[in-house]
Amino acid sequence: MNIIIKNATIVNEGKSFVSDVFIKNGLIEQIDKQITTPVNCREINGEGLHLLPGIIDDQVHFREPGLTHKACIATEAMAAVAGGVTSFMEMPNTNPPALTQELLEQKYDIAAANSVANYSFFMGVANDNVEQVLFTNTKKNNVCGIKIFMGSSTGNMLVDNYLTLNKIFADSELLIATHCEDEKIIAANKLKYPNADNASFHPLIRDAEACFESSFAAVALAKKHNTRLHILHISTEKELQLFTNFFPLADKRITSEVCVHHLHFTAADYTKYGNLIKCNPAIKSPENKAALWQALLDDRLDIIATDHAPHTWAEKQQAYQNAPSGIPLVQHTLLLMLQYVKEGKISIEKIVEKMCHAPAQCFQIAKRGYIKEGYKADLVLVNLNKNYTVTKDTLLYKCGWSPFEGHTFNATIEYTLVNGNIVYENRQINNTIKGERLLFDRT
Repeated sequence: MNIIIKNATIVNEGKSFVSDVFIKNGLIEQIDKQITTPVNCREINGEGLHLLPGIIDDQVHFREPGLTHKACIATEAMAAVAGGVTSFMEMPNTNPPALTQELLEQKYDIAAANSVANYSFFMGVANDNVEQVLFTNTKKNNVCGIKIFMGSSTGNMLVDNYLTLNKIFADSELLIATHCEDEKIIAANKLKYPNADNASFHPLIRDAEACFESSFAAVALAKKHNTRLHILHISTEKELQLFTNFFPLADKRITSEVCVHHLHFTAADYTKYGNLIKCNPAIKSPENKAALWQALLDDRLDIIATDHAPHTWAEKQQAYQNAPSGIPLVQHTLLLMLQYVKEGKISIEKIVEKMCHAPAQCFQIAKRGYIKEGYKADLVLVNLNKNYTVTKDTLLYKCGWSPFEGHTFNATIEYTLVNGNIVYENRQINNTIKGERLLFDRT
């Protein structure tokens, strides 16, 4: 179906302006004022609505294969498009982990059959699979990157062999994304708090020093080998000294990501939420949140993502030491950031830059992340003046819970389009059409 969106306020490349958008054969065919509606074309009235590029989330955990009691690609992709996320990049710590090319391609096959959103998957690294990892160089135009856990998290994929790290940083032709927390510091901190019995201890055990030392090591390796490094979920003020805003994003070899929960919650919120906001790296004291916001606005932090990581309600109700780390977030990431737009904390143009343009540019995604003629029609229409309350029956996560239950956001997602197909409308998902494998313009 060809579609025309009339009189929407388009937000793109730092500007907001009213125009029409004509979508033909899955692509943005024309952007202009007062386009005549062609025959056999569905017309959407965008008056009073804002049209954004589809959100690209560069870090999610959709738990398939092997952990599908928590989530699966089908359910979490539906939650994603309901939240305006049209493309995702998923992590390798599934069961089994994506440590071989065969296992990696099996995940792509699952997504091709089940995902309403566009998708890519990171190749995982272990201490003993260097050959498999470096074979990904031959697939650099259809795999988003390499993921290294330089700190252990869900899935026990810690890579702590220096020879392995040095070889991959030296020889990878793809972007390397890292989870950075120093295991020796975490182990020492655990000894300091032997009676830790609630989530408020989490930022004391997985503290700022553990994050900084690991991130520092990753940056040192990247500088040694001129590696394309992307450090995920920065959570501390101290780490920000490792990043620069002296260069435009296109010229950076070392980039960074901040997640919505580190921009929203602080350690003071453990009293209310407990294990529900236990995650790695930990949500930390308020001064870190303030510093992250400043670095996001001045471009030391490049991308906003979710690190969507669902666990069952029962798993989260366990004692602190046993409860797994991770928060389900992908359905409400855009709404949360639009709340901060309403509060004057950030502009809607900056949101689009950090959640759409920057992921596309950072990962060199082909023909997505912008509202441009000739680009894929991944689009989101939002109403900034219509409230949306999160209730249990609105949640599409397989885990069935969210820390935002009962919260009223001051914006609503009206439509989500993936490759020119309306996949979300009137709070309903059309899952008859599937997303596409992301492609990358890399030489």
